[in-house]
Amino acid sequence: MTFSKLNLIQPLLNALHKSGYETPSPIQEKVIPLILVGRDVMAAAQTGTGKTAGFSLPMLQRLSEGDRPSSNSARCLILTPTRELAEQVHQSVQKYAANLALNSVVAYGGVNINPQMLKLRRGTDVLVATPGRLLDLFEKNAVRFNELEFLVLDEADRMLDMGFLPSIKRIISKLPKQRQTLLFSATFSDSIKALSQQFLSNPILVETGPTNRTATTIEQWIHPVDKKQKPALLSYLIGHNQWQQLLIFVRTRRGANKLSTELEKRGIKSTAIHGGKSQGARNRALAEFKAGQVTTLVATDVAARGLDIEQMPLVINYDLPDVAEDYVHRIGRTGRAGEKGTAISLVSADEVDNLSAIQNLIRKQLERKVIDDFEPQHALPQTALKPLKKKKPHKKKLAKAKLKQPKSQPNSQARAQANKGQSKPKSRKKKTGGRSPKQDKT
Repeated sequence: MTFSKLNLIQPLLNALHKSGYETPSPIQEKVIPLILVGRDVMAAAQTGTGKTAGFSLPMLQRLSEGDRPSSNSARCLILTPTRELAEQVHQSVQKYAANLALNSVVAYGGVNINPQMLKLRRGTDVLVATPGRLLDLFEKNAVRFNELEFLVLDEADRMLDMGFLPSIKRIISKLPKQRQTLLFSATFSDSIKALSQQFLSNPILVETGPTNRTATTIEQWIHPVDKKQKPALLSYLIGHNQWQQLLIFVRTRRGANKLSTELEKRGIKSTAIHGGKSQGARNRALAEFKAGQVTTLVATDVAARGLDIEQMPLVINYDLPDVAEDYVHRIGRTGRAGEKGTAISLVSADEVDNLSAIQNLIRKQLERKVIDDFEPQHALPQTALKPLKKKKPHKKKLAKAKLKQPKSQPNSQARAQANKGQSKPKSRKKKTGGRSPKQDKT
């Protein structure tokens, strides 16, 4: 199938052709028709499968058919959990809308709010924002939602977890009830699915393959190693394999700075990116990495959602994440758009529970490769996959299945054969001497 088969207008098709896109991904093929007809959608698909285009293209088409926004108004709101993802989504929206008379604004913290307020004065068709900065703009009367037609939660699982949930609820309470709402993510837990029902109207759930699984284009394995040996092993792997560009994930900001400094001491050009740095510093670190000025970009999970680096060949988990779903998003920075990638994790014995949670989530035992001279003194215990729990069928589904079953009505001959030789039991009546059973106390 081609994009032209999805009833997209020619200006969008021209923008896609210029970007080199001809064939829609499975998630795009499924959600674009649904969004075009106005349905609320919950969509889950692996990272790097084109979810941004999946919701942007049909929304831009429908926005192009409407009126221009009033001053300080937004017709479409796209919420993202990180600044980097907000910038990435905004760039995609601009690319797809290049041939349409639509404008867009991106708003996030860590930078001066005044330029964002100025851009919103003329109104915007699409506003891409992080929750905190959006609430700041709303409180300053810089943005209104009375003309809002679309709400998108990108990386919805993170947007609806307990950290963001209060802000999301505040924002949604200020939006018109008559709107189209779209939730997109690579992972959807059962609790998030239940919670999201509060924000959508009769949504359609779209899943392309099992959720919470990693892309088949990514080769994954682990290196068991003692915790204190991780810096030396990482340096050895970089030098021995002559890696020129790799993204390294750690658990904390302090850990990111420490590892980046350690790599620099070992002669490996490195820079760190995390939520504790200003937006300017984060942008510079990313630009240096993309330009090849540094070999390693050491990041916290702030970068797991939003970094879109073309042909990223390798991701290293220096620390395993505390939340298993973050592993999926981390390694999703490689193996994107059908390209092959590699994800390697350095795992110490104290991370066995994190490893077990990850393997159960992705339903895969990760291969273990012990490197000579780095054999761990503290053995990493083996972990087995837990058996999947069988879901009980819903009561409504059971009732429907029962109705569909043909009622067995044996013919008279079959009934006679079944009853042959059987006599009805004689009914016995208890004699009570004319009294009711309640009166018989013997």
